Amino acid sequence: MKRKFRSEKTGYLFILPWFIGLLIFTIGPMIFSFILSFSKWDIITGVGSIQYVGLENFVNIFHDELFYQSLKVTFIFALVSVPLYQIIAILVAMLLNMRTRGMKFFRLIFFMPSVIPAVAVSMMWLMILNPEYGILNRALNLFGIIGPAWLQDPKYALSALMVMGIWGIGNTIIIYLSGLQGVPEDLYEAAELDGAGIVKSFLNITVPMISPTIFFNLIMGIIGGFQYFTQAFVMTKGGPLNSTLFYNLFLYNKAFVDYEMGYASALSWILFGIIMVFTLIVIRSSSAWVYYNGDDERD
Repeated sequence: MKRKFRSEKTGYLFILPWFIGLLIFTIGPMIFSFILSFSKWDIITGVGSIQYVGLENFVNIFHDELFYQSLKVTFIFALVSVPLYQIIAILVAMLLNMRTRGMKFFRLIFFMPSVIPAVAVSMMWLMILNPEYGILNRALNLFGIIGPAWLQDPKYALSALMVMGIWGIGNTIIIYLSGLQGVPEDLYEAAELDGAGIVKSFLNITVPMISPTIFFNLIMGIIGGFQYFTQAFVMTKGGPLNSTLFYNLFLYNKAFVDYEMGYASALSWILFGIIMVFTLIVIRSSSAWVYYNGDDERD
């Protein structure tokens, strides 16, 4: 009994730093943010200047046109980019799963962009998408196509950011690759003997077997899509004409440009609720399409 207590005590001591960090850097700020969402505070003055205003921040938010614009931009981005990135990542992962000489090198090439800092990637894509000397428009000019002013045109700015996002899906590709390598080869051999083609094998074997991986990447994609910030902050500042005013960028402007920390805190809790709802929808629906190895049937 004493040995068990000592073992548990040692375990608790090891997780104590993590728990302290969770308390100080996550739970504490969340509680403070929740309090601020019902208050007014300009962040410059001390916490003694915080004024309780009740639901005023939330009322003002739902009368703010920029709030609805930021929601629109974020929803469009998430609803288009998340499925698009998942499809591309699966297809690339299937190519990288082939047994070909030099495949490790190609896997490294596809993964490397995902470890480059987002700011550095944004600066690089600013040069690529430059309408005058950018590589993309110069390439289009070779085919007689006049490229648009990607980030300066409201029609193309959001699409340009979506295209740029494909550059950084290396993490998703690697996760799908690990899922594909866990699919038993004998299932494909049996399907081939039954006369199943590539498409049927993909739909009836590959997709069900990697459905837990799809589930994980979909959840992470939804969370990341609704929290998109860095690239828009560095490249467009929400312009032109608020066409790339993402929710997190709007929240940042309210907190650190307009110094309305209470308003920004209320925005953060609304975003938390939105992400929670979409995440729960995916989780609740998972029983209908996620297959775990060893299950007799999908629960």
